[in-house]
Amino acid sequence: MENLLNELNEIKPIIKIDVENRFKEFEDLGENGDSLDLFSELSFCVMTANWTSKGGIKAQTYIGKEGFAHLSYEDLNKKMKEVGHRFPNTRTKYIIENRWIIPELKNMLKNNNPFEIRKYIAKNVKGIGWKEASHFLRNTGEKNLAILDKHIMRIMLKSNLINELPKSGWNEKKYINMEQRLIPLSKKFGEDMGKLDLYLWYLAKGSIDK
Repeated sequence: MENLLNELNEIKPIIKIDVENRFKEFEDLGENGDSLDLFSELSFCVMTANWTSKGGIKAQTYIGKEGFAHLSYEDLNKKMKEVGHRFPNTRTKYIIENRWIIPELKNMLKNNNPFEIRKYIAKNVKGIGWKEASHFLRNTGEKNLAILDKHIMRIMLKSNLINELPKSGWNEKKYINMEQRLIPLSKKFGEDMGKLDLYLWYLAKGSIDK
């Protein structure tokens, strides 16, 4: 862990302002975004699963919040293909089937227990597992959840925070167990888990995405 902590402390003064600004964007979305803004972000998290963050950002901008909420299957699917999504048919289906949650999102985020919200989303929203639910909540301002992306997991393995990469999909027990391995690093680094992820992502990819 100490080598990783040293790496994080080296980049902190370089990217801290960018990290803080990005997190303010997350908080602003969670506090001031309307239901379609929030559904757009949820759809972004559906799209980035097994794809790329940059691809998801491109698709989110291209489709727009009204598109996620209102386009027909055919029109949304066409746009997914136009941006080169790996799984346009499945992701289009998921997004349309998730529209039931649009009226619930604003009130859902007012719940003071992010772990309960994450569990509900992971169990009830199509194309969203524990990682994607954590991603959505972090991107709407939640500070205390980890996004256990494969790039983050590889850093954890290299730094001996875990002994091996998970061999199968996530369940609640496995995800929380892995998430807790990052808590000591978060405390030593002096940043909440949500911001720590942005620093770790920068180490892995050389950019601050979302």
